Amino acid sequence: MKFTAQQIAAQLNGTVEGDTSTEVSELSKIEDAASGSLTFLSNPKYAPYIYKTKASIVIVHQDFKPERPLESTLIRVKDPYSAFSDLLDFYNKAAHNRTGIAAGAFVHKSATLGQHCYVGHNSVVEQNAVIGDNVKIYPQVFIGENVKIGKDCIIYPGTQILAGTLIGSDCIIHSGTVIGSDGFGFAPQEDGSYKKIPQTGIVIIEDGVEIGANATIDRATLGATLLRKGVKLDNQIQIAHNVEVGEHTVIAAQSGIAGSTKIGKHCVIGGQVGIIGHLTIGDHVKMQGQSGVISSIPDHAKIQGTPAFDYTSYSKSYVHFRNLPKLIKKLDKND
Repeated sequence: MKFTAQQIAAQLNGTVEGDTSTEVSELSKIEDAASGSLTFLSNPKYAPYIYKTKASIVIVHQDFKPERPLESTLIRVKDPYSAFSDLLDFYNKAAHNRTGIAAGAFVHKSATLGQHCYVGHNSVVEQNAVIGDNVKIYPQVFIGENVKIGKDCIIYPGTQILAGTLIGSDCIIHSGTVIGSDGFGFAPQEDGSYKKIPQTGIVIIEDGVEIGANATIDRATLGATLLRKGVKLDNQIQIAHNVEVGEHTVIAAQSGIAGSTKIGKHCVIGGQVGIIGHLTIGDHVKMQGQSGVISSIPDHAKIQGTPAFDYTSYSKSYVHFRNLPKLIKKLDKND
């Protein structure tokens, strides 16, 4: 896909300084940009790169004043960073502008596909599935029976969405993710064995959720495992059965949440955090990476450590912890 400086300026409500017919076909960082690419200058510390960049077009602030002649065509806007972000979104949507059912894909006759959908090679859409408008299902995706997916979603290759899962609109699910697999439910028996507890619930994912690669979200034992509106999950995250994650909460990679824990809205959970089951985590909670959470947490708390406790107290305690070897030596000398 190629775009001219004039087309891009029109998209961004900017003004062109230079050749309006200059064409670009890719987006790049200013220090790495090659001819035919578009970049931006927002942070002043990167200003020296604008004089040696090979980018054909650079987005700059409307008040930018070059200190010497430039080779690139400029597009002047109010906010270069925001404008470039808008272009990334536009470029991404254009890249996913595929429609139709590819050869080798299977769509059950009872399934319903909306307008402008795409189903890639070797993907399967099972019976009674309902797929909204403009959904892009990439190759080797499995959509189970009675699954419902809202409009404008992107499902990347290798994803498995199992029976009964409900997904809202504007969601992105990355490769290798499994949604709706059985929760980890087993009843101990007198002989020391474990009897499987049937997992008969579903997974509900609301609008605007993004799920990273190789995440697993288990179906509920009864009822639903629930990701509220705007939740963002990183790669390799485990969400157990009957967990609820509040709206606009973000969780970094390799974190795991055990069954039936309820997490509030607007929380920030760092990487490799472990949260045991049946807890209640309040709103606006922040958990530092590698924290181990074994008790419920109130609103607005900031925690760290294993077991996790107040972040400020942890930081103070850690100073003393690091000094323990010195203190022990002093004690030994006094002995």
